Amino acid sequence: MLDYSHNAWLVAASLAVALMAGFTGLYLTHGASKLDDQRRKFVVALAAVILGGGIWSMHFVAMLGLQLPILFYYDALITLISALVAILMVGLALLLLHFRARSPGTIVGAGVIVGLGIVVMHYIGMAGMELCRPVYTASDVAIATVASVVLSVLAIWVAYDNRTQRNILLGTVCFGLAVFTMHFVATGLTDFTASDNAGGAGPALNNQVLAMGVTVAVFLICGAFLLTGITFIGPEPAAEAPQPEPALRAGVPFEREGQTFFTEPARIAAIRAEGHYTVLYMGAEKLFCPWSITEAETRLKPDGFLRAHRSYLVNPRHVSRFERHKDNGTCYFDQVDALSKVPVSRSRLTDIREALGL
Repeated sequence: MLDYSHNAWLVAASLAVALMAGFTGLYLTHGASKLDDQRRKFVVALAAVILGGGIWSMHFVAMLGLQLPILFYYDALITLISALVAILMVGLALLLLHFRARSPGTIVGAGVIVGLGIVVMHYIGMAGMELCRPVYTASDVAIATVASVVLSVLAIWVAYDNRTQRNILLGTVCFGLAVFTMHFVATGLTDFTASDNAGGAGPALNNQVLAMGVTVAVFLICGAFLLTGITFIGPEPAAEAPQPEPALRAGVPFEREGQTFFTEPARIAAIRAEGHYTVLYMGAEKLFCPWSITEAETRLKPDGFLRAHRSYLVNPRHVSRFERHKDNGTCYFDQVDALSKVPVSRSRLTDIREALGL
């Protein structure tokens, strides 16, 4: 077995990379559940690349600091696969968190996936070593896996149990420690031996070339970290009462017998999309409104209206009952004769439950 040591500066740098990637990815998804599906998918994909890329970058920054008495290099294809696996597994966890109801089971499941992603990335990356073979046992892998999963579940739980800035910062620390601890626990349990096997699935990747690739990845993570950090620490905008639109000052418009009338938003129980227009539900009446569902959502957001479904806005003050189903829900309006219930889509479930105090 070969003796080895670590460069202390690169060990510290690897922890910094994990923390920056964790903060950037977790803060980037802050508020993503309120976006429409297409924009949310883009944000989740970008966060997956940053978090998964951060796991990969942390690993190889630390591996660049691994000092062995022999020359070794990496198989380029296996190294690339290790990065893609990390990104895909983190992406799967983020999809669960942002496209399913955020229940305790979902949060724990996402944390387990992230933890396993860190482990799988690590051992695939180690498998790419050439002229030097890592040696470990099944129990070594099990110990590293437990450490990774426990810390990753903690990180996701802290960051997603309550999406405040404080929780994001604490989640960042937990995520960084999960990646850092797993790597060095696994490496500490691993022995290295010289190998004559220089054949690999892809071209050879020596430490100099790997260092350039890792440097570019870290540079991109640092840039993303700075951009999100400026938003995080930036001053709060001055509290200024928004000027209502002229039409909203008069109320929400609706048409009856060829005339346009206006009503107070508080009287409206729900709004349903109908083509490019909408229908207002008030008491026993269904009234035509010239606003689109998107315009109604924008104008009535300050009055507490929420999108419950692609075709419905609801006023939580008029909801009398809420029923949770497996992946979605239903809001009931017992006091509204014109409308008995409104479906709540899976992607809107968390916002509606929060508005109802559930």
